[in-house]
Amino acid sequence: MKAPVSWIRELVDLPADVTTDDLTARLTALGLKLEAVERAGAGITGPLVVGRVLTMEPEPQKNGKTINWCTVDVGDANGTGEPQGIVCGAHNFAPGDLVVTVLPGGVLPGDFRISARKTYGHVSAGMICSSSELGLGEEHDGIIVLPADAGEPGDDVFDLLGLREEVIEFEINPDRAYALSLRGIAREAALAYDLPYVDPAERDVPPADDHGHPVVVDDAAGCPLFVARTVTGFDATAPTPDWMVRRLQQAGMRSISLGVDVTNYVMLELGQPLHAYDGDTLDGAIRVRRAEPGERITTLDDTDRELAPEDLLIADATGPIGIAGVMGGARTEMSASTTHVVVESAHFDATSVFRSGKRHRISSEAGKRNERGVDPRLPEVAADRAVELLTALGGGRADTGVTVVGQAPAPAVVHARADLPARVTGMPISAETTVAHLRAVGCTVEVDAEALTVTAPTWRPDVTDPFDLVEEVARIVGYDEVPSVLPTEAAGRGLTREQRLRRRVGRVLAGAGCVEAISFPFVGEATFDALGLPAEDPLRRTVRLANPISSEEPAYTTTLLPGLLRAAARNLGRGAAGVALFETGTVAFPVDGGPAPIYGVEQRPSDAELQALLDAIPRQPQHLSVVLAGERERAGWWGEGRDAGWADALAVLRRVATELGIGLEVGAATRMPWHPGRCAEVAVGDGDDRVVVGHAGELHPRVCKAFDLPPRSAAVEVDLDALLRHAVDVVPGPVVSGFPLAKEDVALVVAESVTAADVEAALVAGAGELLESIRLFDVYRSEQLGEGRKSLAFALRLRAPDRTLTDDEIVAARQSAVDAAVERTGAVQRV
Repeated sequence: MKAPVSWIRELVDLPADVTTDDLTARLTALGLKLEAVERAGAGITGPLVVGRVLTMEPEPQKNGKTINWCTVDVGDANGTGEPQGIVCGAHNFAPGDLVVTVLPGGVLPGDFRISARKTYGHVSAGMICSSSELGLGEEHDGIIVLPADAGEPGDDVFDLLGLREEVIEFEINPDRAYALSLRGIAREAALAYDLPYVDPAERDVPPADDHGHPVVVDDAAGCPLFVARTVTGFDATAPTPDWMVRRLQQAGMRSISLGVDVTNYVMLELGQPLHAYDGDTLDGAIRVRRAEPGERITTLDDTDRELAPEDLLIADATGPIGIAGVMGGARTEMSASTTHVVVESAHFDATSVFRSGKRHRISSEAGKRNERGVDPRLPEVAADRAVELLTALGGGRADTGVTVVGQAPAPAVVHARADLPARVTGMPISAETTVAHLRAVGCTVEVDAEALTVTAPTWRPDVTDPFDLVEEVARIVGYDEVPSVLPTEAAGRGLTREQRLRRRVGRVLAGAGCVEAISFPFVGEATFDALGLPAEDPLRRTVRLANPISSEEPAYTTTLLPGLLRAAARNLGRGAAGVALFETGTVAFPVDGGPAPIYGVEQRPSDAELQALLDAIPRQPQHLSVVLAGERERAGWWGEGRDAGWADALAVLRRVATELGIGLEVGAATRMPWHPGRCAEVAVGDGDDRVVVGHAGELHPRVCKAFDLPPRSAAVEVDLDALLRHAVDVVPGPVVSGFPLAKEDVALVVAESVTAADVEAALVAGAGELLESIRLFDVYRSEQLGEGRKSLAFALRLRAPDRTLTDDEIVAARQSAVDAAVERTGAVQRV
């Protein structure tokens, strides 16, 4: 919103010593964000005066252009009183006209310096100026012709053209629609300096009667109030006065015609959008209704639009004549032959206007105001002001009929305690200050001890709850007065158990060479297809977002792998030889608790309401995912390198489990997106407390191809919350024994279907407390073993913490381990 400072001063008697910079600083402190300050004549210096054209002689040139050799009376501005000889290429003036003349020594915007120079065979001593040359507009077709009473030759034109005018441009937040008008900005200026304010909306309006243009409102919710006024005998060809043209231009709007300019001027002045119809083109009563299926309208921008049933329309007997609050129709547009004007001034539902504007991709000045909420008390006032200007500037007669249909919605009533602003802001704001400031912004306040009953002003539809009142009080007191106080940390508190454990997990993964990544947690069906998940997979049951960033990924993810796989592929594609990435984050699984209820902020929800809210919240466990792809060990003088594989994924998970003091149970599984036969199911706990926490292994070849990863890339995904529930807060350090270590190797033949993890678990259980460590060091297959058989060789390390083991103890422990493996897995010992 652009606001000329002179216009503001007409409504508020600001002290003469208040500069524009002072004013913008005060208004910014009140919440109007300063965008820029425009100074029209800032780039102009030197003599810029009124000139009277005495003679003009057209002279055709060889290039086909015709110039005018003019003599211009500039009074005593040139120091001699003699006429100036000036060459001008424009043709929209005649001898006797008053023009804007810059004399030698002057400087125009863009550092364009004026001097007497020879051109087209003449010495041109100055320039006759156009609007564009003075930075006043984009008009290039001709020079400025001043009114006959603009002044005498030689008079300064800076004030005449508003070249000393300063214009403040504000960025208006959506909740402050009242500031999209000079009425609103001037009210803020009066508030900033605690000065009286002349409200342009305070005017007597004629009462409604039955003689005005007929209006029928079928949708009172969409249009609570509609006002129509009529002017007859209007001269549409009458020029818009220069002062109005200048103010429209300063506010960022161009002059079109007197009828349109008046409605735009009133909208800028009061904030109420208006529309003027050519009354002779209206067929019957004006009707406000919703669109019917198949209806179309050609709007003022000459665009044919198909209307939706949700669109609120202005129509007559022949069909639509405008999209309510957004843009009028071309059929009833005013023209140069219009003499009968019907002025529409209505209050429309803001949501309806917003949706229609977005639906049809129309951004209009009227729509910007209507969709944010306009003062419902303005329609009668704005219509009367428009009629006043139309009759004063365009002749004609104001019809005595005044049509008013409906009534303005009642303003909101808010109940609050007088000490609420002080409690929320931390500032020492007394009850008296609160009441005074609320009344200063236009609220009606009733005080009952500490309770306030506040009726919001009609121009503030955003003031609806107690905390809106706090904001109003706080911005007047000054946000810079809010104390900066660091909260006192409660004694004995710090990181929670889960936070400490998650940090331990991050440290151990970093130590394993992994880098943490953070991915967007959104997925679509195409992502699950790339992972190869079957249609009935639980991971495909997602929580859908109401306003997704992308229509292709409209759901919250149930797995962290997609983001990590894409990140791994991106890094490999940019030259990385290998990647090791991990991510911890939440995933979401829907619950059948129904939609989440929405409660107000007036009071704390009850326990039952809170439980209903919690029941509707999706289950959001923390997951841990790791992706290993490409080179895991580098090649060099020390030997060959090695790519990451399923064993690395499982090794990383084992390091995490060791850090948390958890024993992992690993078994074979078939689960997409992992390779069948190279996927491990990981469980923790025993008995009834046993729970499968996730999977680790080599990714399926189709998944590697879908995500552009090298073959045999590996991944881990586990439920981190489940791991942390079984974690040990303090992991005991290893017990170091000074007694000798006994080394025993065992080779067992088992079926191919038996996993090494099952055999290892049996050996551990059988060996008992003397077993210090166990390691699989060889896997062997041959025809001698038989088809479908393999040999697994384990290195057992036995030691007692308090003595040297005897040979009998060593043999007994070894044999007990072998017996347990035979019993549990059907193994046969190789000799």
